[in-house]
Amino acid sequence: MSQAQLPFDLGHVPTYALDEFLEADGNAEALARVTDWSGWPHPACGLIGPAGCGKTHLAHVFCDLSGGLRLDAGALTTELVPELAEAPAVALEDADRGVDETALFHLYNLMKENRRRLLLTARLAPSRWPVALADLRSRLATVPLAMILPPDDSLIGSVLLKLFSDRQLAVTPDVIAFILTRMERSFDSARALVAGIDAASLAQHRRITVPLVRDLLPHFSQSRET
Repeated sequence: MSQAQLPFDLGHVPTYALDEFLEADGNAEALARVTDWSGWPHPACGLIGPAGCGKTHLAHVFCDLSGGLRLDAGALTTELVPELAEAPAVALEDADRGVDETALFHLYNLMKENRRRLLLTARLAPSRWPVALADLRSRLATVPLAMILPPDDSLIGSVLLKLFSDRQLAVTPDVIAFILTRMERSFDSARALVAGIDAASLAQHRRITVPLVRDLLPHFSQSRET
C-alpha cells in the first residue's frame, strides 16, 4: 500500500454550533468567557491556545451569540475598520500570525469607544506577539486572557467520536482506544486523522476497523512530517 493511495480529504467542513462544542476542564473558562461576551468588563478578550484546540469553534459561537463578524487577522485593513467597528462584536482569528498593526490599533480604539466587543484568537499571549507599534502593544497588554489547555484523553476520545459522526461513520470503541494510544494529543491531529481514515476506508472499500487504522497510521505519520 503506497502513500499515494491515501488521499487525505482535509476539506471536510465542520459544524460550529454551541451545543456541539465539547466542554472539558481545559476549555471551560474560555467557553464561559465567550458565552458571557456581553458581561465583559473590558472591551477585548484574548482566546489563547494551541493549534486545533477549539479557538475557531468558540469564535463562531461568539459571533453567533453576539451577532458579530469573524475575520482572519491577515485580512484586516484600515479600510475595513469603520465597517467592522459598527458590528456589535468582532472575532479576529490568528491575531499573532501577522496583522496590520495600524488597522488593529484603530479597530481596538473604535470597539472600545463604541462599547463593542473584540475577541482575539491566537496561539500565543499578546505579550509574545511581535508588535512594533508601541501604542498597540500597550493596549494589548491590558487585554484579559482566556486560556485553552491541550485536551486530555477523555476529551480527545469524544472529539474523535464527534468527527466520525459528522462524517456519518460508525466506529467501535476498540478503534477509538487504539487511536488514542498512538495519536498526537490535539484537535488538529484528530481532525486530520479522521479525514485520512475516512479517505482510506473509501479508497480501499474497507470498514473502519483496528487493522485498517493500524495500516494507515505509519503513512499518516509520514504525511504529517513532510
